[in-house]
Amino acid sequence: MSSTQTDYRLSDDLLGPVLAILDEYIDPYLAKGLVSAGCVIKLAIEGKRLQLGLVYPYPCMTQYRDTVMAITNKLAVLDAIDEVECEIDFQPKVYSAIASIAPIANVKQVIAVASGKGGVGKSTTAVNLALALAAEGAQVGILDADIYGPSVPLMLGIPNFRPVSLDGKHMSAATAHGIAAQSIGFMLSGDEAAVWRGPMAAGALAQLLNETQWPELDYLVVDMPPGTGDIQLTLSQKVPVSGAVIVTTPQDIALADAKKGITMFQKVNIPVLGIVENMSFHLCPECGHKEHPFGTHGGSKMAERYQVPLLGALPLHINIREAMDVGAPTVVAEPDSEVAALYREIARKVGAELALKQSQKTVSISVSDDE
Repeated sequence: MSSTQTDYRLSDDLLGPVLAILDEYIDPYLAKGLVSAGCVIKLAIEGKRLQLGLVYPYPCMTQYRDTVMAITNKLAVLDAIDEVECEIDFQPKVYSAIASIAPIANVKQVIAVASGKGGVGKSTTAVNLALALAAEGAQVGILDADIYGPSVPLMLGIPNFRPVSLDGKHMSAATAHGIAAQSIGFMLSGDEAAVWRGPMAAGALAQLLNETQWPELDYLVVDMPPGTGDIQLTLSQKVPVSGAVIVTTPQDIALADAKKGITMFQKVNIPVLGIVENMSFHLCPECGHKEHPFGTHGGSKMAERYQVPLLGALPLHINIREAMDVGAPTVVAEPDSEVAALYREIARKVGAELALKQSQKTVSISVSDDE
C-alpha cells in the first residue's frame, strides 16, 4: 500500500519474529496486518528497546495510544525486547479517481459529500467530517459548493468573513476551528441570494475551487448541493475528486434520491466511499430508550445493495442542530461526546477507504502495464 522506503536494522533472527508479530496486528480500518499494509517503515534495537516507526495512509491520531499499547503487549513475548519506542506519522498521497484532471494546488485529496435531496443533514455531516479528519491529525479544508444555499459560513461561526486578494488572482480562505474554508456565502451580503442559471453556478464553483489560495491540505471536503444537476456534473468532469460520501436518512424518499447520487458517481467513475445514515435513531434524554422515527436499516440495506460501506449511523439530536446554528459544530464543541466519537470513526473510515481505493488503483495499473 505504501511506497515509503523501509529502514530495518535488526538481526535476521530478530527481524523475522518482529515482522511476524507486527503483521499479526490487523489494522481495523485497512483490514490488513501492519507489515502487509506498508505501515512499518523503521525497526531498530538499542539494548532491549525496540525503535518502531509507523506511517499510516489515513488519519487516526486518537487511536495512537491504544495501538502502541496493543503492539507493545504483543512484542513482549520476545526475550530480546523489554520496551517499545514508537513514532507514528500520517502521510497521505496525492490521489484523484480521475487521472486526466490536474491536481488542485496544495490539495492532496478531494472528498465530495453529497445527497440526493435536501434536508438530510448533508452540510452538518460535511462540516463535522472535515473537523473530525482534522481531529485525527489531517490538514483539512472545506469548500461550500452549495451555490444557492451556502450554510458553511454560519455553521463554522464566520458569516462575516470576506476574502481578500493580494496578487489579484487568488482569494484568501477563511480559517475556523483549525480548518480552511471557502464559500460563495463569504461574497454575498446579508440575505442576498445567488440567482444564477446552472452553467453560471457551475462556473462559480470552479472559480471558488481553483482561485482560492488553499494552504497545504491533506483533504478538501466539498459540501455539494443536493441533487444530480450541473454542479455535480462539473465536479465530476473538472475537479480531481478522490471519492464521494453519500448522506441519507432512513426515510424511503431520501433513500430513493440517495440511490440516484450513488448511480451518478458510479457512472462518472468516482468511487463512493460509503454511506452516512443521518437521523438514524433518537435517544430519549430521560430514559435512554432508542426510537427510529424515520424507519430502520435503510442505510445498511442500501450499502449492501450497492456494495459500499455503511460509514456510520448518526442520531437525531437537538444538540447537533443547535450547535451548528451558533457556529460551534459538535466535533469541536463537545469533543468527548458520543456524537463526536461517531464522526471521528466516520473520518477514519473515509480516510482508510481512500487509501484502499488508491492501493487498488495502483495495483490495477501495475497489472495492466505488465500485460
